[in-house]
Amino acid sequence: MSDATRPDGASAQQTSDAGKRLAKNLALYTVARLALVVVLTAAIILVARLVRVEVPVIVAALFALIIAMPLSLTLFKKLRAKVNEDIAVVDEKRRKDKARLRARLRGEDGGASA
Repeated sequence: MSDATRPDGASAQQTSDAGKRLAKNLALYTVARLALVVVLTAAIILVARLVRVEVPVIVAALFALIIAMPLSLTLFKKLRAKVNEDIAVVDEKRRKDKARLRARLRGEDGGASA
């Protein structure tokens, strides 16, 4: 039985590493997008003051959010690609683990073949 638990333990470790990498990359991507919104909000407010127009912060933030959505897709393309790759790795490992569990529940020896 120890042979059957070793691959599962290694798989759990790999999934954990991929999950940690996903969490790190996703947090970095989220912070980058939020920073972009903050910078755009400040720029909108600054430009409005230079033109001597009073723009409420919430309005500037909403415009910045709308502008940042498509802009972040191009500016942070590499980060987004890393997040997508990590999601695919974690998802594939989950599918394999789910199939292995279903095989065990059916009484098949799914652990020895993996």
